[in-house]
Amino acid sequence: MKQINLTNISNKPVVAHLFEPQISNEKFVLINSATGVKQQVYFKIAQFLAENGFTVLTYDYVGIGQSKRKDLKNCTASMRTWETEDYQCVTDYIKTHFENFEKYLVGHSVGALILGMNEDSKIFDRLVFIGTQKAYAGHLHWNIKITAYLGFGIVQPLLTKIFGYFPAHRLGLGESLPSEVANDWRTLILNKKSTNAVLEKCSHNYSENLTQNTLVLRAEDDHWLTDAGVKNLMKETYPNLKPVYKILKVSDSPQKEIGHVNFFRSYNKPLWKMIVDEFQ
Repeated sequence: MKQINLTNISNKPVVAHLFEPQISNEKFVLINSATGVKQQVYFKIAQFLAENGFTVLTYDYVGIGQSKRKDLKNCTASMRTWETEDYQCVTDYIKTHFENFEKYLVGHSVGALILGMNEDSKIFDRLVFIGTQKAYAGHLHWNIKITAYLGFGIVQPLLTKIFGYFPAHRLGLGESLPSEVANDWRTLILNKKSTNAVLEKCSHNYSENLTQNTLVLRAEDDHWLTDAGVKNLMKETYPNLKPVYKILKVSDSPQKEIGHVNFFRSYNKPLWKMIVDEFQ
């Protein structure tokens, strides 16, 4: 593993890590993180893929992990700049340094939603989406729906106004977030258009241009996802992708736990073979 220091178009640092195999199969995998999840969460699966011949890149969006400024109050990052600037500088790096490799992408949660704002998403031969959906609260089960409306309708904007950023870590929701990222997240949850509402704020939307075969994984114990939400994302945002849907069964997890993030925990290593199989 070696650290790669990139710079986005706004001259902000984007810190990445490259995992290289001993014997390369000349296949490259990019892992796009979920909201507020540091790239270290993906290091174990990146190492596993490298052991199977893949070259793998992880990175932190601006405002997260090693790409975070000391003062989040003055961080202007949004989910839109994560897509149009951070993800863009990463795909620029991949095109420059791995031009002749087959290329694949694992998008976790928002890491799958950001593909539509970057024309370079077309460079990936196949995609895997994990724990992602059209996140509109109206698709959620009633008990989660109440939490979503209270949390994102009242608590999140109030705390963001008080602190100048969203202190997500205080609520057990991962890394704290720049205020504009929090606002975009709120749009995903409360606006009926969800992902498409965020896409409409950007100058370009390439989501309908994507046509790849896509394995769409949803854990049966991820209570923030629903079958309707997952399938509506593919129908309304990525209508030309070719999805194959698979439910991750809790019974297949050694610790009987997958949820929204824990697919990537080392104890779920037996589940990772499906990623290798998908990209072989």
